[in-house]
Amino acid sequence: MPFTTWIKAGTSATALVLATAGAASAAPAVEEPSAQAAVVTLRYDDSRAAGWEAAIAAGVASWNANVSNVRLVEAAPGGAAEIVIVATTGWPQATLGPVRPGRQVRVELGSQAVSDGYNKTRIAAHELGHSLGLPDTKPGPCSQLMSGSSAGTACTNAVPNATERSRVQSNYTSALALPVVTDGRTLTDAP
Repeated sequence: MPFTTWIKAGTSATALVLATAGAASAAPAVEEPSAQAAVVTLRYDDSRAAGWEAAIAAGVASWNANVSNVRLVEAAPGGAAEIVIVATTGWPQATLGPVRPGRQVRVELGSQAVSDGYNKTRIAAHELGHSLGLPDTKPGPCSQLMSGSSAGTACTNAVPNATERSRVQSNYTSALALPVVTDGRTLTDAP
């Protein structure tokens, strides 16, 4: 009688199908694993980021629309979060990731940058990029999200470019990469 066994390894599931037809059966047949990559879910807590809610939501939506193997979701009130987002009066800054499930990084969305004319949504998406493992690429053009303040106050681009998307995809490619800890440096995004 045939039977199916599912084996879970890290966050990716591998299907192993064994066919048995009794004691005289041939060797088991093995089905190849699915090519679909597992999605890493990271929770964020923006309960201490009053005034930044719309910018955070837009920054999260930008990352979720542009990478497929990592998903940012809002943490339940009082629940655990990998990315803690707070509003401050200084310059934006964030812990350089890539953050992993069960670990925690901090994003500070500083009002000093907004007072100087920088776009809130770009700031939020840029700082989330640090949490996902992207360093600054200064100086850089507006088309590079991680160029941050070096792109100038007229820049409102909050969408990662192809290189930035590819690097984040690579950071979250396999279950084998998950144990890697965050870089841990705090990057401050002042001009």
